[in-house]
Amino acid sequence: MKALLSLAKKFLAAVLPGVIRPLHALWNQILGFLFLVLAVLMVRPVWQGWKEMELGPEHFLRFLLSAFMLAVMLGFAIHAFWKARRIGRR
Repeated sequence: MKALLSLAKKFLAAVLPGVIRPLHALWNQILGFLFLVLAVLMVRPVWQGWKEMELGPEHFLRFLLSAFMLAVMLGFAIHAFWKARRIGRR
């Protein structure tokens, strides 16, 4: 029984890194894509906020918040893709 457990442990130690690493990279690519989609969806509110910025302080605040969200989502997307590439290179 101990020999079988030892053999199973060696098998898992050999196989799991080869399975988990691509899944980890794929997960980061999926997250990067989702954040990129969210960033693209934020382009329209930023553009509208830019055009309406002179109408008052609430429009300026809306523009700033939209631009901040666009920058955050784009930053998360770039970071996720960069991390997926780094995981894939190991």
